[in-house]
Amino acid sequence: MFTHSAIASLNNLEMTVYHYVVKNRDKVMYMTIRELADAAGVSTTTVLRFCRKLNCEGYSEFRVRFKLYLEQDALPQANFGASEVISFFKSVNNDEFDSLLNKAADIILSSERIIFVGAGTSGALAKYGARFFSNIGKFSNHIDDPYFPVTNDMAKNALAIVLSVSGETEEILRFAGQFSLHHCKVLSITSHEQSSLAKLADFNLSWHIPPMRIPGGYDITTQIPVIYILESLGRKLAKKIA
Repeated sequence: MFTHSAIASLNNLEMTVYHYVVKNRDKVMYMTIRELADAAGVSTTTVLRFCRKLNCEGYSEFRVRFKLYLEQDALPQANFGASEVISFFKSVNNDEFDSLLNKAADIILSSERIIFVGAGTSGALAKYGARFFSNIGKFSNHIDDPYFPVTNDMAKNALAIVLSVSGETEEILRFAGQFSLHHCKVLSITSHEQSSLAKLADFNLSWHIPPMRIPGGYDITTQIPVIYILESLGRKLAKKIA
């Protein structure tokens, strides 16, 4: 029901409905459209658009299909965002997402140089990605300083794999823009393909889990989907290199 393509088609308000539904499975199937709209903080029109993008004629059909979805999959409720992670794995467990990974792997394979880019937690994952790719035979570097200078020589025949949870970090957007100006391809891995970084990139892989921050502005969003995507790309690349 919640396929990767369906989720990717949702705008920001519709994503708010999706995240509420995922976190409140047991409640939603008994809610009226007005109750769901109020709980998610959106209009009933937004809820209807959300339903239609999931190939439902209206809210009544959505509730019926959602009830069947829960009965068939019987996903357990859990703390610490487990339901969102499970939903992510279900949304990418299909030929459509596998095809996206294959296309990304082909782009990586055709590039002479791979540069992973990220800041903060994404910077740590950029380092991990560079090491993982190097382990399988595709030498890669990582940059976790968004003010690192980008030169023509550095960007020549290169691919920048840019990691960002929000896809809206000003420094990362500026950095990705510098790569583009130097005719370097950009592959982004973000939480939503409607983000500024995803639109700037030549190719994007998104994972659709809501950001989570604690007081002080610290980001504690799960990075499990990012690790899964990086390792899946690496394994596909290894098969193509072999």
